[in-house]
Amino acid sequence: MVRQERAEVTRSAILDAAARAFDAEGYHGTSLGDIAKEAGATKGALSLHFGSKEELARALVDEQFSALEPVTDTGRPGVQTVIDIVHSMARLLVADVRVRAGIRLVLDQSSRTGIVSEPYTRWIERFRECLVQAQQRGDVKADLDPGRVARLIVGSWTGLQLSSQVLSGRADLTEETTLMWEMLLPSIVPPRRLERFHPEGGARVPEMA
Repeated sequence: MVRQERAEVTRSAILDAAARAFDAEGYHGTSLGDIAKEAGATKGALSLHFGSKEELARALVDEQFSALEPVTDTGRPGVQTVIDIVHSMARLLVADVRVRAGIRLVLDQSSRTGIVSEPYTRWIERFRECLVQAQQRGDVKADLDPGRVARLIVGSWTGLQLSSQVLSGRADLTEETTLMWEMLLPSIVPPRRLERFHPEGGARVPEMA
């Protein structure tokens, strides 16, 4: 058990070091040697936990999903769930270097090779599932395709967080995310239901009679 715990501590330290390196220099600007140096470990020790730079990158990309499980694991997913997930991601991008690195890795690898579409499709599908259930309750306009709406949300916020990074170092990301939802919600939600949702995030939708 002690050996297993020590291995987990080492693995976590390597992930943190890799996140810092990837966040600073991107996927293509970071080598396994850079990560080993950042972690204070040898390449051999690193390879015991991760077989390649790509494996390390994939582990960090997956962090964004595990970090958001408390928000996504709701018994009654809907429009507010999607709002809260996006706001949680905005906060994590500022506070959590692993999530920040994971987002950069997706953008870096996709722009260079076009092979990293899975994180986008996972988020689109997760949002689509929430919106389908919301539509069945009357919280999404009946003539909308939940899949296309989910894709619009993912694309809109991806661009928003990039522009926020360039213009303010993400200092305004929460505020801009709220503005995005203030603009999008009237196009998604029937007017009679709009007051039930909170574009600033953080509030759960009450049960309907």
